[in-house]
Amino acid sequence: MVQEQLFAETMEETSLVYLMKNYANYNFWANLTLINWLKKHPEHLLEQEVLSSFKSVKLTLAHILQTQEYWYSILAKTEFEFREYGSLAEVFSSLLKQSENLAVYVTAISEHKFNEKTEIQSPWFTSDFQNFEYVLHVFNHSTYHRGQIITICHNLGITGAPMTDYNFYNVMAK
Repeated sequence: MVQEQLFAETMEETSLVYLMKNYANYNFWANLTLINWLKKHPEHLLEQEVLSSFKSVKLTLAHILQTQEYWYSILAKTEFEFREYGSLAEVFSSLLKQSENLAVYVTAISEHKFNEKTEIQSPWFTSDFQNFEYVLHVFNHSTYHRGQIITICHNLGITGAPMTDYNFYNVMAK
């Protein structure tokens, strides 16, 4: 993780900048913690279809990944390319790599960059918000779907999910 870099820089940063950077590390840690737990369970269960907004754990993870890739492209001003993912192992590794890349990117953002506005015109919405709002949104979105994954797992008989909430990260996991 990029925690060392985060804590070395906090002395000169505002609370907002610290929060965004800490949340980036939290998101990476939470995705890593969840995936390490999911890897202990049968692949066929994680790909089994259930009644949910995404039909399986795998598809929900792929959605988290695709959404993080989309928001990374907005923040970094790069081209977004929608991709499909094959195996569950590919989804796991791609999500972890993307979460780490996003954490590294956000940790390097200056306060000025967080406060800049970025206009977005997409097929789904139009907005012109400060970048810190987009950063917070992408991590909140991932948190929402991690909770959904736990519910899907419970419906499949998979229990014992790890604690991945933000306060636990701050108190116990850093």
